[in-house]
Amino acid sequence: MTAPVTASVPAIPDSAIARDATDLIRSVESDLLYFHSLRVYSWAALRGALRGLRYDPELLYVGAMFHDIGLVEGHRSAHDRFEVDGANAARDFLRAHGITGDALRVVWDAIALHTTPGIPEHKEPEVALVTAGVEYDVLGFGFDEISPDGRDAVLAAYPRIDFKESIIQAFADGFAHKPATTFGTVNADVLAEKLPGYERPNFCAIIRASKHRT
Repeated sequence: MTAPVTASVPAIPDSAIARDATDLIRSVESDLLYFHSLRVYSWAALRGALRGLRYDPELLYVGAMFHDIGLVEGHRSAHDRFEVDGANAARDFLRAHGITGDALRVVWDAIALHTTPGIPEHKEPEVALVTAGVEYDVLGFGFDEISPDGRDAVLAAYPRIDFKESIIQAFADGFAHKPATTFGTVNADVLAEKLPGYERPNFCAIIRASKHRT
């Protein structure tokens, strides 16, 4: 059995890109989403250490910080999934800072796939770890991998206040205006609970109702 991680709060990358990402997210996100994103980076880095993964801390940080910006008014589109809105925002941010090539794709994938279980862990470490950080903070997956002291250090730095119900409501507020984008995703569970009159589309029913004869 692997011993729990006992590391202290992971350091935020000391770079202009990381500082600008922090300033941007701080200026547009609520305390709820801002501190959640900082915790996602921390849990991701701690779980990365546990797995012995080598990754680019700057790219991981941008992925973690931008992963929920698509929920925020002014950064959410009318028709795309909120994950795609966040991925596009991060890509634009990195391009504006002179980043090109695979780094753009890696961060885009890390954000776009963070609510799609079963895929991110097979991609680049930055992609896998953004999802690992989100799953730890939102769902508690792998909870005992990080020691109580390690958890307490992160939570002291980045408080978690009434998080469970508040994050569910933040999800609903972020995509209730475009319920069709939640089809086939965990986000449909949020709208089934929070959006009056919402009926979750059924994949089998859609197949049977198609215009094909058989």
